[in-house]
Amino acid sequence: MGTADAVPGVSGGTVALLLGFYERLVTAIAAITPGRVRTICRGYDPESRSEARGAVDEMDLAFLVPLGLGMVSAVVLVAGAVTALSDSHPVALFGFFVGLIAVSAIVLGRELEFSGPRSIAAGVGGAVLAFGLAGGLTVLDGTGLAVIAFVGAVSMSAMILPGLSGSLLLLLFGQYVYLSGQLTAFVSAIVDVLRGGSLEAVVDPGTTVVVFVFGGFVGVLTIARVVRLALERARAVTLAFLVGLIAGSVRAPVVEAGAHVDGWTAATVGPLLGWAVIGGALVFAVDRLVGGFSPE
Repeated sequence: MGTADAVPGVSGGTVALLLGFYERLVTAIAAITPGRVRTICRGYDPESRSEARGAVDEMDLAFLVPLGLGMVSAVVLVAGAVTALSDSHPVALFGFFVGLIAVSAIVLGRELEFSGPRSIAAGVGGAVLAFGLAGGLTVLDGTGLAVIAFVGAVSMSAMILPGLSGSLLLLLFGQYVYLSGQLTAFVSAIVDVLRGGSLEAVVDPGTTVVVFVFGGFVGVLTIARVVRLALERARAVTLAFLVGLIAGSVRAPVVEAGAHVDGWTAATVGPLLGWAVIGGALVFAVDRLVGGFSPE
């Protein structure tokens, strides 16, 4: 799930669906409440220990904790790779993302029925919004803590929705490469500290990571519930908007790639399209394995 969530166009929720624990994941996240957290924190008291164990079971922490550790490990590894490739092979990296995103929109879109005017309008609206954001319609300051908290909330809330990638939203907001670099710098600084280095190098990237995680935690517990409610009340319209958002986001990696080249020539367009084909083929392969993506 962590690897999927760290790559634009591929959803960690889809992996959970594929491996058969999606319902358990959603149920466990929904069970996280301030009351249960307080009960667990009182577990040091022998009289409250049985209630604390009950809260641990209700939140299914025996499942969530190892899952979370695995996801964090994967995200750290992928972030390091993205940071290196964005400097050394940007056309290949973002071309690969183009294929992932474009084909994700295709395989998800064919599962929907754009029959009514509301669904069609929602799909077109999502595509136009994403296309505009990818082209710089909204410029987000990558160093602002409020912005980092916001994108953390939005992207992490997408984690539990099959078909919608949180890293895709980061790419759409222009934060993907920046945050990957900050995470890589934070991990490197921690390793240096363990080797006797200074703590000063940890502060800046560490602050960014902590704020992002805090925003993500809030997003998972709140925004995700809002999206799930929208799916329950207006499923067709909401899914059409989400798929439209994915389709319009194809522009984002193209813009990112363009920022790393001196104009579009045959020497740059060719590799971009070649890696897009590889990324698209990967999504088609996963789609085949799953037996058809469902964005529910």
